[in-house]
Amino acid sequence: MTSLLYLSLFAYFAAPAAAQTFTSCNPLNTTNCPVDIAFGTNHTYDLVTYQAGDSWNNTAGNIDYGLSGADFSINTRGDAPTITTNYYIFGGEVEVWMKAATGQGVVSSIVLQSDDLDEVDWELIGGNNTHVQSNYFGKGNTTSYDRAVWHPVNKPHEEFHNYTVRWSKETIEWFLDGASLRVLKYEEANGGHNFPQSPMFVRIGIWAGGDKNNDEYTVEWAGGETDYKKIPYTMSVKSVRVTDFSRGSEYSYGDMTGSWDSIKIKPGNSTVAEKLNAPPPMTASQRWNKLSPETKIGVASAIGVSCVILAAIAAFYCVRQRKAGRKQRAFADQQFQKETNELMAYRQKMSKGGFAVSSREV
Repeated sequence: MTSLLYLSLFAYFAAPAAAQTFTSCNPLNTTNCPVDIAFGTNHTYDLVTYQAGDSWNNTAGNIDYGLSGADFSINTRGDAPTITTNYYIFGGEVEVWMKAATGQGVVSSIVLQSDDLDEVDWELIGGNNTHVQSNYFGKGNTTSYDRAVWHPVNKPHEEFHNYTVRWSKETIEWFLDGASLRVLKYEEANGGHNFPQSPMFVRIGIWAGGDKNNDEYTVEWAGGETDYKKIPYTMSVKSVRVTDFSRGSEYSYGDMTGSWDSIKIKPGNSTVAEKLNAPPPMTASQRWNKLSPETKIGVASAIGVSCVILAAIAAFYCVRQRKAGRKQRAFADQQFQKETNELMAYRQKMSKGGFAVSSREV
């Protein structure tokens, strides 16, 4: 009986990870994986005012932006709208203001994940309006069933909450609305073997853990089978703040252990950071204020000369148009006078019988 309970618990907690975690190239198995682009900075994404931008990749469904920020919706079976950073952090902090989706079997998730399947999670279940789960994995190891912890949270489907993870070489800490809920020390994660310690990207999204095609343990963990007749199911995100504790342009694996000390940091500026931190285009007044006094005088003089030239051209055109107008008017008057004279002569001739018909002509 005990062994069956152990197996059930193992599958219960391991299944969600297997359902959502994958890697296109695992550095533990090959030395040919591409390097990871470093974030190397701190940035807040205001999703109420702006879209996520080109430092995120959007997959598996559409995301709508409105007064609630970014809305991730399951509108049909198979939807799992997700945004993933195209950069990595090596140690850092991720803060997300989120309102989770309702719906049995619907999962709202915030995930940090590495190429070698280190992972740190926040996950909320659509049918659970009282708790949020924190979890972690090391190198894709799902042999342990006791990593997940459920924490009380007030109305996560109705109110926005601040979900934060702070990750360093020594500890991982989960915060809810600024209060620390959980601290994981390096040695507590299977002596460090399961402690996440390689560069990770950020993934935020919604998915149907209760889809009937998932295995029974995933469906059970997600709270039951998802009812697609009640769609849409929507998760909303107001803002995301990402901080990279390391500075560099690239992260790479120095060997196939995936340990913290094996990670190499290439010196230089992050291309992502340079783009995000670039100053916005200057306004016309800002560009004018940056000019030297001599340049301003030159510009003003050029504008003055241009105005004089334009005024002269306009005056010349007006004078020419007036002359042409006077000529046209004089010609018109002459034509009118000529036609008037002819009409008067015709009337006089008529009055004198100039057009009477003679008897000889009849």
